[in-house]
Amino acid sequence: MSTTVGIIGGGMIGGQVARLALNAGYKVIICNSRGPDTLAELVEELGAGAQAARLEDVADKTDLIVLAVPFAVYSKLPVDLLKGKVLVDTLNYYPERDGVMPEVKTESIATSELVQRHLVGAKVVRAINNLDFVRLLSRARPAGATDRSALPIASDFADAKAQVITFLDTIGYDSVDMGALADSWRSEPTMPIYVNPYWGQASVYTSGPTDISSFMSAPGRTVSKVEAQTLLASAVRHDKMFGSLGSFDLSKP
Repeated sequence: MSTTVGIIGGGMIGGQVARLALNAGYKVIICNSRGPDTLAELVEELGAGAQAARLEDVADKTDLIVLAVPFAVYSKLPVDLLKGKVLVDTLNYYPERDGVMPEVKTESIATSELVQRHLVGAKVVRAINNLDFVRLLSRARPAGATDRSALPIASDFADAKAQVITFLDTIGYDSVDMGALADSWRSEPTMPIYVNPYWGQASVYTSGPTDISSFMSAPGRTVSKVEAQTLLASAVRHDKMFGSLGSFDLSKP
């Protein structure tokens, strides 16, 4: 795998993945819809190894690209530019942010399947979608650490899945294989493995903590591979598997 990772989206998740990748020794090229100049502050904060660029440059210079934009944007991503790329799909459907999207029918099709259906020729891997941006950075641990957490992963492409498993391992997480994209509904919002277990609440989905202070300060907890497998197995599918912003807005990707 290349030592340079592309990131589409400079919000909360995109920024944290960039930090983790840089800490692990990767270089990072990041883009957004507003142009490289708008990422100057983030790139300066990230430091050496980070570069802001246009989407065309990200696609040209990287083979593994993290999608970290609002879910509503997925259908606007350029199919031709992203052909042949391994795409890490972190996108979750939040109607309050994304608007009502009739194609989202969570009882019958996973959101990652919609992403893959649009991005023909790319290899979509569902990962890094079920952990909030605060714990995503703070709970990363080196390989072999007893308090290392596991994240679910799914793809229709074994080689792409293997690449992302390696990437997750390098940035601080074990992986639990959910199977194909059709099985990735198990990690979507409202599912037992979505967000709450990692920041310390009971494994039953709510909108999250009730105030920004407790959300930012919660130390989180370890979700082992065994626990992650149990949570995934206990998931029950329904037609309202989408996120809620709750009492404060953490809607940036």
